[in-house]
Amino acid sequence: MRNLLSFLLVLSAVDAQRTTQWTFVQNGTSGIIPVELITISPTLMLMYDRADGNPLLLPNGERAWAALWNLETNTPTPLSTITDTFCAGGGFISNGTLVSVAGQPLENPGQPPADGRMGIRLFGPCTSPSGENCTVFEDPENIHLAVTRWYPTGLRIPDGSLMVIGGANINTFYNTGPTVEDSIEFFPSRPGEEGMVRSSQFLLDAEPVNMFPRSFVLPSGHVFVIANNITMIYDVETNTETRLPDIPNGIRIANPFDGTAQLLPLSPPLYEPTVLVCGGSAADDTRPVTNLTTEDPATNQCSRITLTPAGTAIGWEVERMPEVRILMESVMLPTGDVLLINGAHTGYSGYPSVSGSNATGSNAANPAFRGILYRTEFPAGQRITQEGLPTSNIARMYHSAASLTAKGNVMVAGSNPHPAVVLPPTTLQFPTEFRVQYLNPDFITNNDPRPVIQSSPTQISFNQKATFKVAIPPSLLIGDIKVSLMDLGYVTHAQHSNSRLVFLEHTLLGNNLEVTAPPNNNIYPPGPAWLFLVADGVHSEGVQVMVGDGGDPPRADQGIKIPINSL
Repeated sequence: MRNLLSFLLVLSAVDAQRTTQWTFVQNGTSGIIPVELITISPTLMLMYDRADGNPLLLPNGERAWAALWNLETNTPTPLSTITDTFCAGGGFISNGTLVSVAGQPLENPGQPPADGRMGIRLFGPCTSPSGENCTVFEDPENIHLAVTRWYPTGLRIPDGSLMVIGGANINTFYNTGPTVEDSIEFFPSRPGEEGMVRSSQFLLDAEPVNMFPRSFVLPSGHVFVIANNITMIYDVETNTETRLPDIPNGIRIANPFDGTAQLLPLSPPLYEPTVLVCGGSAADDTRPVTNLTTEDPATNQCSRITLTPAGTAIGWEVERMPEVRILMESVMLPTGDVLLINGAHTGYSGYPSVSGSNATGSNAANPAFRGILYRTEFPAGQRITQEGLPTSNIARMYHSAASLTAKGNVMVAGSNPHPAVVLPPTTLQFPTEFRVQYLNPDFITNNDPRPVIQSSPTQISFNQKATFKVAIPPSLLIGDIKVSLMDLGYVTHAQHSNSRLVFLEHTLLGNNLEVTAPPNNNIYPPGPAWLFLVADGVHSEGVQVMVGDGGDPPRADQGIKIPINSL
C-alpha cells in the first residue's frame, strides 16, 4: 500500500507540472557564425567562427572571426584573435578564465589569423557589461598545446584544469590514419607532463567517428567518454580506461555522425549520474564517404544509462523521439529538462563530401524546424514531447548553435555548411545564416511574475552555506522549489561540453534562501557557475557565482568526501 501511495504521489506531481508554451523571436544579426557559443556574463555571449566573408569587421578593416553578442542591444562587438579559432573546443577553468583550445590549420600564409591547431586562447573574466573592453589573450610562442588538434573536446576536471581530448590534424570526414590525434593532454600541463600527451586506446578504437568526443565528469571524479558507439570511464589519476556498454542498436555519435549528449541533473544525497544520448546515425562507418548520401536517415533514438554498478548492469534504456535527428543541440534548462533543437533529419556533419551534397551545399538535408523536450522527471514513455514548442522558419544545419542565456531564454543562431559565406540569392539550399533567434518560455514572452534573485554572494565554498535574497510570487509558492547550479556549457558541433546542473539543498525562510554548496569538487568542478531559482516550473534569471576558492589550476581537493555509488 505504501509503495502504491508513493507511486500515485509521483504521478500526481508529474501531472501537476505546467506545460510551458514557447515562442520564437528573431532579433538582430550576428555578423559572424557562432560555431562556438558560450554564455560569459548576464548580458554577453562569446562567439567564435571562421567563415571567409563575414560582414562583421575589426577596427582595422579585417573580417572578424570572434565577437561578443550583447543580449541587451542584440548587436555584436568584434574581437581580434591571433590564431584560427574555427572548430575549437574549450571551457572555463577554476580561476574563471575561459580557455579555447585548438583550431583550424593555416590556410592563407601571411594573413591573419595564424594556424590554430596548437592555439590556446584565454578570455576574461570579462567585467565590461557591454563588452567594449574585453579581449582575447594569446601568446602562441609560450602558451600552446603539445600537439596539433582540430575538433577536440575541452573538459574541466575536478582540479579545475582543462582536459583536452582527441581531435584531428586536418580537415577530414573520417578521422583515421595520419590525420587523427588519439590522445589526451591537459591545460595547464600536469606536473611532470609538460609538453607530453597520453595516448588513448579508446579513441583509437572509436575511429573513424571520434572527433569532439562527448565527455562528463562524474561524482567519483572519473570521466565518462562517448565516441562512435562505444563508451568508457577514464581515471585521470591512474591513466586507466575501463570500457562500459556500447550505445544500443549501433547508434554512433561524435563528429561526423553528430548525436548529442547530456549529463542529467545531479541531486543530493547520492548525486547518481545518468547520461542521456539522443540522435546521431546508425550508418555503417566502414562505408566509403562517396557511398554515404544526404538522404541517409538519422536516428530517433534517445538512450540513457545510470553510471552506477547497478545502472550499468541494467544497461542503456532506449526511448524514441517523434523525429529522427542529426546535428541536434541539447540545452539543459534550469528545471532539469533538456531542450533538443536544430539539426536535420538526414545526412551527416561536415562540408559537402557525401553523395548529393553538391546540390544542397551541405552533407545534411531535410531541416528539423521544431524542438523536442526531454522531461527528465517523467516516467519512461512520457518523457519526450513537442507540446508547447513552436516551429521555426529558419534551417539550422551544420555550424548552428543554441545555448541557455543568463536571462533564462535560449539563444539560437548560426548555420553554415560551407567553407565561406554564401548569401542569397544562391542555388544552394542552405545559405549562411546570420539571423539570431530567441526561444522564449511563456513567462518571459508574457512578462509574467517569476522568481527574482535580488542579491547574492559572488563566491560560494564547497559544502558551505550561503544566503541569497529572493522574491517569489505567491502564485508560484504552491509548487515545487528548486535551486539549480549550472555550467551552461561550451557549445559547438552538437555538444555542450561542461554542461552541468546540480540541484542544491536549500531552505527558504521568507525572502532568505539559504543554499548549501556542492559537497566537493567532484560534484561540481571548481569554476564559475550560474544559479537559478525555480518555482512551480518558472525560473528566475541566473546570477553568476564562483564555486570554490577561485584559484589557478590545478587546485587541491575542496569540500568533504561523501558516500556515493558513482562509477
